[in-house]
Order: sequence, then structure tokens, then C-alpha cells
Amino acid sequence: MKSAMAKHILVKNKAEADSIKIKLNKGEDFAKLARKFSICPTAKRGGDLGEVFQGQLVKAVEQVVFKKPLSQVHGPIKSKFGYHLIVVYFRN
Repeated sequence: MKSAMAKHILVKNKAEADSIKIKLNKGEDFAKLARKFSICPTAKRGGDLGEVFQGQLVKAVEQVVFKKPLSQVHGPIKSKFGYHLIVVYFRN
């Protein structure tokens, strides 16, 4: 079974996600921004999802985690929870 390790920032609206992505593109620290803005419980860990396996995530997020290039900020990705900014840093 495929696994990956990723971080994400979850916010309620696209405008907020776009604003955070601009900060990330300027070099601000992903983990710090996750702790400050993310509404997901993973915010306490800097947005770290830990090791995840296919089938554990909502489809829109899973598509990014298992198919998009590593070490890049992807998003905003819309899901039923809100808007995600995602960085995948390992895939097995």
C-alpha cells in the first residue's frame, strides 16, 4: 500500500488560502503559518499529517498527496472541510 508524508494548512475560505500561499511563496515558514492559521487539529504539529495511506484522505487531498510533485506548495485545494495548502515531502 502506498504511503506519503505531508503537511497542510486548512482554512475556511479561498481568499485566506490565497493570502497564506503568497506568504509561503515569499519564504515564510510552513509550520509557523500552519500553527497560526490552520483550523485543523494538525496545526499543533505545524500541519504535519504524519504518514498517511491511500484511502485515508478526502479525494481532492489524496490526489495531491499521491500524484503531485514533492516539495512544492499545492493549492488551494477545495474539500468539504475548507481549503487546503499542501506540501508532500515523502512518498513511498
